[in-house]
Amino acid sequence: MTDINYIKSLRIPTAQNPLRILMSACLKGIKCGYDGTANGEYPSALKVLQYDTVKVTTFCPEEYSFGSPREMCDIHGGTGMDVLNGKAKVLTDSGIDWSEGMIAASEKMLEIAKAEAIELAILMDVSAACGSQVIYNGNRFAENKVYQIGMGVCAAQLMRNGFKVISQRDYASLELVYSKIDSAHKIKTDAMDHHEINWYKEYFNV
Repeated sequence: MTDINYIKSLRIPTAQNPLRILMSACLKGIKCGYDGTANGEYPSALKVLQYDTVKVTTFCPEEYSFGSPREMCDIHGGTGMDVLNGKAKVLTDSGIDWSEGMIAASEKMLEIAKAEAIELAILMDVSAACGSQVIYNGNRFAENKVYQIGMGVCAAQLMRNGFKVISQRDYASLELVYSKIDSAHKIKTDAMDHHEINWYKEYFNV
């Protein structure tokens, strides 16, 4: 779940001292998805790139460890935090265990976050690496795919080390970010984060 109070407390950046953001590379349009695409366009994330009051560092953990294109992978038996703790596995859709490579990618992402003194991460929703609120529980290509509340391995690594993470679908949080980096931005008061939408509440019965 997003930390809305942290987002509200972010400083007002300047061109000389921009807000330091770490972003999933695919959200910037870099073709690093499992199928060699950028997984589509996400205006909510791309908007951040328009301002000189932001310094965006991009990274694709899965491309780092497994290259692109590659097999799709998902977490089996738990969440990203469970993978870090050795209690769950990252498996490809053909059953290959990629847990070790994903943990290595998460450690590289953490290294980058520390080196760049990142103030916020905007990561790809639902990903086994970068998902921050919802991920798949097992193979997403299964006939009856199942979602779970939880983080991907790399998002969990960042959160465990004190970094704040939101997704490109956390629209309320992004509205606040826009207002920090653009003094003229008018916040859309009806915007919602992922955990606030009807699908999330109905699917998880919360």
